[in-house]
Amino acid sequence: MAGKSDTEILANSMYEDDPNGNSAPATTKDQESDQREEAALKTNNVTAAPSTPAAPRWGPQNKGAQELASLYSPGKRAQEIICVYTCIGLMIINLILIVRHLRLERISVAIVSALCGIITADFASGLVHWAADTWGSVDLPLIGRNFLRPFREHHLDPTSITRHDFIETNGDNFMVGIPILGYLAHYFYIRSPSEIQAHFGWIAYVFLCSIFVAMTNQIHKWSHTYWGLPRWVLLLQSCHIILPRKHHRIHHVAPHETYFCITTGWLNWPLERIRFWSTFELVIEHCTGLKPRDDDLKWAKKLT
Repeated sequence: MAGKSDTEILANSMYEDDPNGNSAPATTKDQESDQREEAALKTNNVTAAPSTPAAPRWGPQNKGAQELASLYSPGKRAQEIICVYTCIGLMIINLILIVRHLRLERISVAIVSALCGIITADFASGLVHWAADTWGSVDLPLIGRNFLRPFREHHLDPTSITRHDFIETNGDNFMVGIPILGYLAHYFYIRSPSEIQAHFGWIAYVFLCSIFVAMTNQIHKWSHTYWGLPRWVLLLQSCHIILPRKHHRIHHVAPHETYFCITTGWLNWPLERIRFWSTFELVIEHCTGLKPRDDDLKWAKKLT
């Protein structure tokens, strides 16, 4: 069995009563740097200046996190409300239509197709998460403040998501589900019962993929919630049916360059083994000259 990476070891050492990691043990590099500085002071007979409380590396008191949180606008809130209610309506309509057309002999096909839909949703969550974490800037028109801002805020204050209500947490993901679920409802309307039965596996795939895509950020929020989760959520996490808390900590070790899939997390290990994300980053950097996570690093430096 392969040994754990430094990122996994550090993630597992983060204290659960400090989910933002401000009191996480120092890395070996940090300790070596401190020892060299102390030795240099002793050699030159210099007394070290009294230490001052360090600015929080992560959390709601971080300056960058506060600035990013302040960019959440009333217009953005309105968009999220519309998307959440529209998507929930389409979920209910499609669920009723699927139950109405479900036949016993199609259950096995539906289960396999649904599983494939969940895996697709996990990969999609990783692709979007990687792209938004790694590229672009909060200053970009339209998408910067509205869609990239939450990713930057989340790295500076990982538990901010636990203070967001259902609308703010899920608005963007529910927006993605609207066109897919809308098309699926239209498909039921224009197709005959025999055609629906013939393509029931595809219908199950699209429906479960859409549901898990829509619920991805809620699942992500649960992975950052250390107190008060319902028992059924804890059970799903412990069985790794949805993203477990300990598993997701690996992503939150700076510079946030691994384990991007946040629906179930099933694909994180195999994608890292084949260096999927890092290979794409090397190709894009070579072709464009853009540095991965450049904007993310800029915000991380705003400590005071």
